[in-house]
Amino acid sequence: METDPLLVSSPQKNTSACCGLVDNSSCSNPDSGYYGGTLRCRKFSYTATQSAAYTMIQEDDGDLYMQQATVFLEDAVQYRSINHRVDSKSLRLYRWYYSKICQWGLGATIFVILAVAFVEKPSSLTMASDIRYRIAPWEPPCGLTESIEMVCFLIFVADVSVKSYLIGWEEFRKNKWLIAYIFVIAFSILDWMVSLGLHCEEAVRIRRLLRPFFLLQNSSLMKKTLKCIKRTVPEITSVMLLLAVHLCLFTMFGMLLFAWGKDSNGNAEWQAYFSNLPDSLTSLLVLLTTANNPDGTYLLMNLLTAIIYNQFRGYLLISIQTSLLRRRLGIRAGFEVMCCQCQSMAGINEHVENVNTEMVLKILQGVHIKPFYKEAIIQKAQQYTDGSISANQFQKLFDELDKDTIKQHPRKPEYQRVFLQKLQFIFSHQYFSLAGNVVALANIICICAALVIEADKAVSEHYDYFLGEINCFFIVYYLLEMKLKIFAFGFKGYVSHSSNIFDGFVTVLLLCLQITIFAMYSFPHPRWDPDVKELMSLWEMVRLVNILIVFRFLRIIPNIKLMSLVASTLHDLVKNLRAFAGILVVVYYAFAVLGVMLFEGVITAPGNMSAVVNSSAPNTTVNYTATCGTYEQLEYWPNNFDDFAATLVLLYNIMVVNNWQVFMDAFARYSTPWSKLYFVAWWLTSSVMWVNLFVALILENFIHKWDRIHHSSISDEDQAECQMTVQSMFREFLQEPTEEELLSKLEQHPHLNIKR
Repeated sequence: METDPLLVSSPQKNTSACCGLVDNSSCSNPDSGYYGGTLRCRKFSYTATQSAAYTMIQEDDGDLYMQQATVFLEDAVQYRSINHRVDSKSLRLYRWYYSKICQWGLGATIFVILAVAFVEKPSSLTMASDIRYRIAPWEPPCGLTESIEMVCFLIFVADVSVKSYLIGWEEFRKNKWLIAYIFVIAFSILDWMVSLGLHCEEAVRIRRLLRPFFLLQNSSLMKKTLKCIKRTVPEITSVMLLLAVHLCLFTMFGMLLFAWGKDSNGNAEWQAYFSNLPDSLTSLLVLLTTANNPDGTYLLMNLLTAIIYNQFRGYLLISIQTSLLRRRLGIRAGFEVMCCQCQSMAGINEHVENVNTEMVLKILQGVHIKPFYKEAIIQKAQQYTDGSISANQFQKLFDELDKDTIKQHPRKPEYQRVFLQKLQFIFSHQYFSLAGNVVALANIICICAALVIEADKAVSEHYDYFLGEINCFFIVYYLLEMKLKIFAFGFKGYVSHSSNIFDGFVTVLLLCLQITIFAMYSFPHPRWDPDVKELMSLWEMVRLVNILIVFRFLRIIPNIKLMSLVASTLHDLVKNLRAFAGILVVVYYAFAVLGVMLFEGVITAPGNMSAVVNSSAPNTTVNYTATCGTYEQLEYWPNNFDDFAATLVLLYNIMVVNNWQVFMDAFARYSTPWSKLYFVAWWLTSSVMWVNLFVALILENFIHKWDRIHHSSISDEDQAECQMTVQSMFREFLQEPTEEELLSKLEQHPHLNIKR
């Protein structure tokens, strides 16, 4: 319960302004200074003793106001909800909970409990997943993985307890994710107790299916993404219905066209693809996913991608709009807190509309935010020379958070001599880097020519002297180029460019390899001798040098606008769209666990080529010769559900539609035809839904970057270094919340009471 006094009366006045930040649950006690949820200021007789007490209380209030404003601004930066407790103790707990060490610890706990699947029975700790050569894996003793799980569960209990306390009972009842979090933990602990009771010999561990929930609930962006996906699914039912109609109609056509006939030679298609309705549907579904079907490849699937992109983009935009509201609400809450502090210090009844600049700067110093953002906001705040900042101006201070981040490079060293200044100008010019690209291209051409000339020769006949000399010359140039750039930019300026770090690292590796070649084979080195036993042969070292040189040629990417655009788009997707990868991890994990439960041990080792077919008749065995294109003939034995790691590989093969019909047919033969439902469900979830979503986001990111490059005054180099976020992708489509909306949200806060 929040009991800290938030506003006291002025010693000269018996009344106070109606402005405060309180817990409404404390307002029913008249003696506490609050009544009916509205702040009533305490009255003091102005004596020397009580004046000291007033000063002490006022100082405490000032510290509390500072804490509240700081936390609200941190909530705004991180797009967090401000609907949490605001008393002093709760704020200290709140900041500790969202500190890096606590969040990293919680993330590590989630990683550990997910990674347990690789160790627990059936363990993935085996030399091979191929059932023909698979040896019995190491199985942990009963209680080992269970102890790890229990430690994780206790951490999750502490996590949900802290979250529940911080937001309060009213917000807890509205938070479905938090309620589900408690139920998942409780059910997991119950299932854990069942495991111990059965001495770890239970057939199914249901809690394994629930583990991805811990990852999902810990990321607000993942939850938003999942919500958008859930809302998108009903919108694409029309296309899915069209797809189903398409399959059903052509299934009927196929069964009518390729019906069983009297001529046995003409029944091959009927027997292979259209012997019954389930096989006919499966055959055409597989055909739909291949490049041989233009209806699927060029029409239906592209139409599905377009609809998913359009619908998901709309829902994601709504979600990002909510995040913007959270940021603006947190900023406004911080401003109102500072207004209350100014009003309390001034001892007036009227609401304060401006805050002191010095107070703003002091609070900004305590906000946990990236240094370049903090510096930009502070510099902007210092521009208000009149000493006060209004609500609108305060909101505009944090517009710096929405700007693209461009890396600031250190200043170049200043040389006194004119000759050195001219050299610095030459070697820091972009044409010098362009010349380096031309030299790198020449090096690649020389390597290609040498490879073409000696393509038909054996390794022992390779004459490496010529290629070694050429490489030595280019390596000397690369080293000289690196030194000249360090001279022009300074060491700090040189390493501030990511392209220079890449060039320098590869150049140093090339130099070390070349020195090693000289030390081992002298100079000039002789023809490669196969009888000479070295740790690494000359040919292998030359190949490694050539690989590094080819790898170094990637430096041209930032200098070609379109290539730089594509590379930066992929970089942004990897860096900022982790929520979508997280959703994929959740789905992968759930389907992998389910697959192990359903199909573990179903595929049997070939042995004498006699296998059990159809689990409904387990005593029936059939001797057969592997048919072309089947699981057995293609030797897909490592692709199975016998352990968690092998299952992940198998699911990936199905997601990329790599002969997925082979797996579906094999498990239908070895287990039951109903197993096809599992594979079709995974194909729809991964290949149709998630891959199309990812393609849609690639398109959105690429189009946004393309438009920004063609309508921005930022240089191409800076464009490549700009950091893109999901919010910035939709920035131009977002609507700023009105002041009335912000104030209305603040009045609905369960732990705030602001009267204006």
